[in-house]
Amino acid sequence: MRQFDFLGKTKYFVPLSIILVVVSVICLIPQVRGLKMGIDFTGGTEFTVMFSESIDTADLRATLGTINAGDVDLTKSTIQNVGGGNTKVITTQLLDVAEDERVIDRIEETLEETYPVEDISRRLISNAVGQKLAQKGWQAVLLAVIAILVYISWRFRLRYAIGAVAAIVHDVVIALGLFAIFGVEVNLATIAAFLTIVGYSLNDTIVIYDRIRENLKVERRRSIFDIINLSVNQSLSRTLNTSITTFIPVIILFVFGGSVLRGFSLALLIGVIVGTYSSMYIANPILYAWTLKAGGAKGSK
Repeated sequence: MRQFDFLGKTKYFVPLSIILVVVSVICLIPQVRGLKMGIDFTGGTEFTVMFSESIDTADLRATLGTINAGDVDLTKSTIQNVGGGNTKVITTQLLDVAEDERVIDRIEETLEETYPVEDISRRLISNAVGQKLAQKGWQAVLLAVIAILVYISWRFRLRYAIGAVAAIVHDVVIALGLFAIFGVEVNLATIAAFLTIVGYSLNDTIVIYDRIRENLKVERRRSIFDIINLSVNQSLSRTLNTSITTFIPVIILFVFGGSVLRGFSLALLIGVIVGTYSSMYIANPILYAWTLKAGGAKGSK
């Protein structure tokens, strides 16, 4: 079976990754593009509506979409069933300020005209609460990365951990950059997707690292260059099969999941593609370069 020279191609892919990361970081600057934060982080107005009969959520969302709310897309409002009855909580990005007050009144009027409404109330979701949620969300991602660094350093070596963490940071930054470029909304579900990206990227990298460690014990006459290439090739079919089987349901979710799940599914979609790429072309070159610098096995064939 022909072996593909993964490490030999890093001279093309590492510069490509550096360019993508730099562009992503630039796009994350608020003055350039910045992230579009969702209701969970920006605050908004929450409507608690008690209907006299069961109302379909999709139909309710379509009704909200007929209301002119300026730059706010009401179809992306969060709609939740509460109390096990016919009460729904609708959360929008509209704030209780003069420019949004007319739209807020229009929402209540439209709901009362369209559906059998028994009672409707509103409350303002503080922007401070949203900022606290955002802070805790990114703290969760950072804590996960630190925990991974500590675990892999203990399970393998520090050089392995640095490569794995670099691949994770690479994946998350590029995903965030694409969100900024295309103006995709970031919410709590998206944060969960980013944590999933961290786990997915790490899983692929650990499988290859484990094979490298095994081959270092049995292939003592080979250089570290050959051993890394051999290990990636041995893991390739497993990596591709996992990526393809994950990609299929995620792309279906992206196409048919609707606007509410669009950000979540897009983050997973990016994570599957970039995570598979980084496990081969980011984590391994860093491990290889560190091993050479530390005076490890001979570098080339």
